Amino acid sequence: MSKFLTDFKDFALKGNVIDLAVGVIVGGAFGKIVTSLVNDIIMPIISLCSPGGGYKNWKYVITEGHEATAQGAEAVEEVAINYGLFIQNIVDFFIIAISIFVALRIVMKLKKKEAEPAPEPAAPSPEVELLTEIRDLLKKD
Repeated sequence: MSKFLTDFKDFALKGNVIDLAVGVIVGGAFGKIVTSLVNDIIMPIISLCSPGGGYKNWKYVITEGHEATAQGAEAVEEVAINYGLFIQNIVDFFIIAISIFVALRIVMKLKKKEAEPAPEPAAPSPEVELLTEIRDLLKKD
């Protein structure tokens, strides 16, 4: 049992697993922010420009619904294609995709800068070479 716990500890504390966990948590929070941006800011502005009470009411009704009647008829739910909500999800997706693309692009640029080797030092000037030779000669004596 001790080896199992040791192996699990090694697995769980690897950098990649922790980075993945942090990424999932931050990604979930980021998704909520973007969803709120779409639902609470962008789509209400779009619904102002649309007829019919807003984008949430945009739908194609296949079968009309009705409530139960006193004569014993059962209630029937409406069957509809809610393309307004579908458009909202498409806008949500594109904003998340663009945001992730921009964030990854910034991270890749930062990693690229870190990976670039440091420039080689410039060749010493003739004066520095002469002084170095003099120093070395003085050390020999």
